[in-house]
Parts: sequence; structure tokens; C-alpha cells
Amino acid sequence: MPKTNSTYIIIGKIGAPFGIKGWLKIQTFTEYGADILEYSPWYLSSTDDKYQEITIEDAKEHGGGLIVKFTGVETPEEARLYTSKTINITRSQLPELAKNEYYWSDLVGLTVINQRGETLGKIIYLIETGSNDVLVVKGEKEIAIPYLPGSVVLNIDIDKQEMQVNWEEI
Repeated sequence: MPKTNSTYIIIGKIGAPFGIKGWLKIQTFTEYGADILEYSPWYLSSTDDKYQEITIEDAKEHGGGLIVKFTGVETPEEARLYTSKTINITRSQLPELAKNEYYWSDLVGLTVINQRGETLGKIIYLIETGSNDVLVVKGEKEIAIPYLPGSVVLNIDIDKQEMQVNWEEI
């Protein structure tokens, strides 16, 4: 999940209009697709980095995905105006985490430093692989580092925006 700023967290993206009554397809970035509906209100981004609060009139799962209807949006033409906007929530809407737990958005942008003090780059995104998550780090080159706290990930300091890892630059 990418970072917008310290206040808003991206949890999805609006896709194409669906049908003739103003519905829209939704791409979710939550762990379970329909979980995105647990968060309310949504804030839609615009190109000038402003956020518009939007109210969901109705939502349903459809064909393995999710479609929503916003209050006041009645036609495909009106719905099309929302296509490609990101769906955001405020950080305060997220549940509190236990100590040493992090949201992906907290990790994106951290500087990764290995045990020898070498800066490997910054975390640009994470990948869920099933067995463990993977940090994608961009420095002189792009590398993938398994997110394994204790063995590979040694320390995370959100205040300093740094992550210490047991990883050699290849």
C-alpha cells in the first residue's frame, strides 16, 4: 500500500464505471477485498493533492471484485469523473497496532541500512508472496529483501525513517 502523506493512507483505487446507474468498479489494497467497506468515510484524491469526502450509497461484490455507488452519482458519465482517483482514509481510522507491528505505509520510504552501515536504498513498495512479505528497495539498483523480523530485519526506527537489515549488497 503506497503512502500519500502522514494524514491520508491509500486503501484502493476507483476503476471504470459499471452499468448504467452510476456504479464504479473498485480496486482494493486491503488484505481482504471487501474489508475496504469497513472504512468510512472515504476521501478521494484529486490532481491538486486535495481530498474530497465521499459517501457510499451502496456496495456489493460482483464477479470476484467490488462495485460501489456513491450518493448523488446516477449516470455512467457522472461516475466516469471519479475513475482513477485513489481511495484514502485518515490514519486515525486505522486500528492501533501492537508494539513492533507496522502498516506497509509506515515502511515505504524508509532508508535501508545493512549491518556494515551501507545504505542499500529506500523501500519503494512491498510484495505479499504468501510465505513472507518482500521489501523492494531502490538504491543504485533495485533489490528484493525478505521481510523477516529478527533474522533479516533487525530494527525499524520510524522516527529516524530507517530500517537496519542483515543483508549484503550483491
